[in-house]
Amino acid sequence: MFQKLKKMNFVVNYKRMWPFVRPYWFRSLISILITIPIGSLDAVIALSLKPFMDTVIIEQNGATPWNLPLYVIPILIIGFTIIQAILEYGSAYLNAWTGGKITQGLQRKMYHKLMVMDQSYFDKKSSGELAQRYCADPGTACAGLLSNLKTFTTRVFSSITLIGVLFYTSWQLAIIAIVVLGGALYPLAGIRRRIKDIVKKSVELGAAGYTVFNETHAGSRTIASYNLQEHKRDQFNDLLRQGFKLGIKNVQRTAWLSPMMHIVISVGMAGAIWYGSYLITSKQITAGDFVAFMTSMLMLYNPIKNIGKNFTQVQTSFLAIERVFEILDYDVPIKDAKDAVDLKTIHKDIVFHDVSFEYKPDTPILKHINLKIPKGKTVAFVGNSGGGKSTIVSLIPRFYDVNEGSITIDGTDIRHLTLHSLRQNIGIVFQDNFLFSGTIRDNILLGKFDATDEEIDQAVKSACLDDFVHDLKDGLDTHIGERGTLLSGGQKQRVAIARAFIKNAPIVILDEATSALDNKSEGIVQQAINNLMKDRTVLVIAHRLSTIQNADKIVVINEGEIVEEGTHDNLLAQNGAYATLYNAQFKKRK
Repeated sequence: MFQKLKKMNFVVNYKRMWPFVRPYWFRSLISILITIPIGSLDAVIALSLKPFMDTVIIEQNGATPWNLPLYVIPILIIGFTIIQAILEYGSAYLNAWTGGKITQGLQRKMYHKLMVMDQSYFDKKSSGELAQRYCADPGTACAGLLSNLKTFTTRVFSSITLIGVLFYTSWQLAIIAIVVLGGALYPLAGIRRRIKDIVKKSVELGAAGYTVFNETHAGSRTIASYNLQEHKRDQFNDLLRQGFKLGIKNVQRTAWLSPMMHIVISVGMAGAIWYGSYLITSKQITAGDFVAFMTSMLMLYNPIKNIGKNFTQVQTSFLAIERVFEILDYDVPIKDAKDAVDLKTIHKDIVFHDVSFEYKPDTPILKHINLKIPKGKTVAFVGNSGGGKSTIVSLIPRFYDVNEGSITIDGTDIRHLTLHSLRQNIGIVFQDNFLFSGTIRDNILLGKFDATDEEIDQAVKSACLDDFVHDLKDGLDTHIGERGTLLSGGQKQRVAIARAFIKNAPIVILDEATSALDNKSEGIVQQAINNLMKDRTVLVIAHRLSTIQNADKIVVINEGEIVEEGTHDNLLAQNGAYATLYNAQFKKRK
């Protein structure tokens, strides 16, 4: 069982980590090789006690082996210890250097994978889980694995040389020591099974903790306005209680290993003292043999008594490695097809061919959508909440892929276009646009990093942002805080519109871009949107129907189906679903 566990964990995990170790293999090798003399010098120190004991203490002879002065042996012991200390420092330094580099490589690879994950992946994961899996796990995997590899390598070579000393001094006593050592190590085979579920729950709990802190930061105003402090404290205290229970459970399952090993080893020590006394009195070994043997045995057993803790840490590292490669092995469903081609620009139209879609199996969101969006036209989507409007526009940049049917641009299925070129041709302004920490300029330039000053100025002016920026002390270089918290809703929308302007994409998606604004802000933002819509193919999701009356086509979607489509005047004349929505809003305004 132990051999199977060893093969499954050590070989497989180290093999999978090798691509990340390869660039630094030489330093990694040196850091491991240094542990050989570190461990081996333990035996030299133990073995040096035999001649000193026999010659000086027992025979009371001032002479020492090899005719060396008496003071040389203590000096040699100190010298060997200093060499060990220097090598230990060198090993620790190299281990930290290579460990840091390998961790960076692993984190880099994982972040690159995160950048290509499909939207459904993010829908299912909390921010806390992402922080735990992508930030904490790589460090746990590398740091624990490398530091414990160093520890185990040191102890392996220390054990081998010390066992050699045991057999050199007394093969009879050595057999006792080896049998006891095997009995002490045997329980380690079951460690992984005991801690796997606890580690999994601890990771989930850690992710939940990250989420609580993230939500506390992002929702601080909501917490204050709704007096949720006590509720959030109770929520966090519950996580702490669960964490405490898991910690205690982990202690119950693993903490007995070291005490148990201590007991087993003490039995071995007692047996060695008892049988060693007999061998001395029967003249089969000398007192020096016995002292060297006991010193070697102590040096061998003392680290073993704590190996249970180290072995638990190694298994925790292995489980972290498995979680890391679970992510790296994830087959992202939305990716470039082998025959994917670049989308240069749009010449004709966007067409939905009998498109059906569902987020969850057997729960259809869109049902057999057939729709044509000509180049340069504005198409607005309206309908009841949850009807599928946002889903339709989310399918065009392939945030999700259709379950049935197809979407084509100029006759080419978008699944056969490269993702980069497809999304490069689409500019999106959301209802709640995400702004990154930094300056206004930084966020605008996300649309085009190499934009000239003239392009930036034109984008700012077209987004009706120029007056606002002009009044700021630092202008475009004003810091806006995390998520743009220092800006108003209308200001954030105009920064997002400027970002879309500077991208200059031929397709623009406006996902309820003004629904969360007050009337004054809406008027300014609507003017910016009107500027953005010129000479582009535009898809608008509208909550306020007054903003889309001039659309070339209005599509009414309810329960995932197109129930009406036409111009504003045509749809009002039909006195159907659109007329009902329009009249309801008109009455509310009255």
